[in-house]
Parts: sequence; C-alpha cells; structure tokens
Amino acid sequence: MSAADLDPVAWTMRRYEGAPLRMTFSAAGRADALLWQDRLRAKLVELIGGLPQERVALDVRRLEVREYPAYVREKITFVSRPGVSVLGYVLTPKRATGPVATVVCVPGHGRGVDDIVGIGVDGEDCMGGDGYQHDFAIQAVERGLAVVAIEPMGFGHRRDSVTRQRGLQTACQPVAGAALLLGETMIGWRVWDVMRAVDYIETRPDLDARRVGCVGISGGGTCALFSAALDRRVRCAYVSGYLSTFRASIMSLSHCIDNYIPGILNWAEMYDVAGLIAPRPLFSEAGEHDPIFPVAASQESFRRVKHIYTVMGAGEYAQQEVFDGGHRFHGERGWPFIVSALNGPAR
Repeated sequence: MSAADLDPVAWTMRRYEGAPLRMTFSAAGRADALLWQDRLRAKLVELIGGLPQERVALDVRRLEVREYPAYVREKITFVSRPGVSVLGYVLTPKRATGPVATVVCVPGHGRGVDDIVGIGVDGEDCMGGDGYQHDFAIQAVERGLAVVAIEPMGFGHRRDSVTRQRGLQTACQPVAGAALLLGETMIGWRVWDVMRAVDYIETRPDLDARRVGCVGISGGGTCALFSAALDRRVRCAYVSGYLSTFRASIMSLSHCIDNYIPGILNWAEMYDVAGLIAPRPLFSEAGEHDPIFPVAASQESFRRVKHIYTVMGAGEYAQQEVFDGGHRFHGERGWPFIVSALNGPAR
C-alpha cells in the first residue's frame, strides 16, 4: 500500500484516466460533426435530467422602471415552470432604433443579479464596484446591446428562507442536492430559465429575438456554455472564468454541488459540450491567475474546442483571451467579438 492509496482524490484522478468519454469529438468532416452534435446534445439533455416538454405562460410582471442617462432599467418577473418564477432586469439603450440585439446575462456566485446591474446591498445605485463581475450587464448596454439579466436559482433574490435568515449570499444547497435526488440537476434547471428568458425576448418587439447571445462568468459561465450548447436560438456565447476541463476544475477542487452532472464523464468532457455551440460564435476568457479554473486547462480545453470549430469550417468563430488577472470578468476582447457576432450574419 502507498500513501496515494489513502488519498481519495488521487484515486479519482486515476479513475479519470479510464473515463470512457464515449461521445467525445472524433469527426473528420462537417457532416459527421453535425451528426455528432445531434447525438451528444440529446445525451446531454438526458444527463442533466431532461427539460420540460411544455412551456407554461410567462405571466410577465413589471415591478419597477428606472431611467439612467444612457439606458432604461426594468425589474421584471416571469414564470419559468409551474411554481417557479424568475426575477430579472431588462436594460435597453436609449439611443437604440428598431429591435435591439440582446444578451442574456447570468451572474456567478455572489450577491446574484444585482452584482451585474449596478445595485448595491441596500438597493442603492452602485456602479463599477470592486467585485469580480464588474457590472458586466451594464458593460453590455453601454455597447449598444439590450440585456435581460436573470437571477439564477439559489442566488440573491431566489434564495430559500433559511439561507436568507443566515445572511448567506447563495443557497445552491440544499436545492441542488434535491435536484440530484429527483434525477435532475441544477444546471438543467438554470438552463431552462435561460431558455425561458429567450422566450420572453421573443415577446418584445423592441428586442431582436433573431440576435440573442448569452454571457456569464464562473457559475454564470457554466450556464452560458450549457444554454448555448442546448438552445440553438442563442446566436453566440461569451464564457468568462469557466471553460476548462471537468478534471482540472470541479473534479480536482472543492466546488459547489450545482456544477455537477452525474455520469457525464462516461460520455464527454467540457470541451465537447462547448463544441455543441459550433459553428455559432464562442468567446472564452481566462485569467492567468484563476485559482478555480486553472489557465493551463482552460487553454487545453479551448484548443480542443477550436479543433471542433475548424472541422466545421468555422475556426475563426471560436476565440479566447488569456489576461493578466484572476477569477474575474475582463471584457477587453470579448465585447467587440460579441457585438460583431450579433450584428453580423447568423451562423
């Protein structure tokens, strides 16, 4: 017996080396790649616990409207599924004419959606805060995009009462654990909320449902990646602080249970999931000093994603920026890429 035999993480790393990854990408041409996407997409829906077969009425409610020099912010709720409502903010640029290209923005772990739309802890305006998310929904509207920023289940406004009383910012447990007990996943539940946000965009004549992107960091990056992989209405994706490998991130480090999909390594790695977005534009950014999603794994994962795009004849539509920083939203090359993707021809 060696010391490693008493280390369960070392044991799981050895297990990873034999993970089947039965549906990892191996196509040599575009036609085979499209068939691979159809098969893996169907398997991924199964692995996340399925998606609802029916869409209930959105029952949209506008709770507040506030004007700022460059944009208008609406606070809304809509129904995602029976018994589940989503709170969000709609930001529309004042200078826009005609239906506006729109991004669904999803925050990472923290205070929730307020952290990306410039709202402080007491509800006051608080733009340009020091948090790792840097009000990226406001960054989007400042670039002429409309925004539907939604609160993920378990964050901020969508916490359970016990967590609220304890003053915790996020409440992924116990609800993410409950999802697993029900044979479903928090990723699946959050992806459905994004899909319903796209449904909402389709109801608004001032928002262009033909030009919808999805942007997120960290846990929001998870949501953006999986949502774009599963909903082809999402024309482009901007994934900040997430694209890596399951091995190097959530398998090697202690992470929130909302990141896990039972059995996924039997079929695919994270780069395969990202490959389901091809040939639609995908931008990934990674901090050189990100302790949660290590940069070397992010670069290796992106290399594999780029290969999928290249096989599909769309290599230029997958780009990555590695910047000097940690686990935070950067935006230097990402925003121009997304604006161009939403204003250019559809892929």
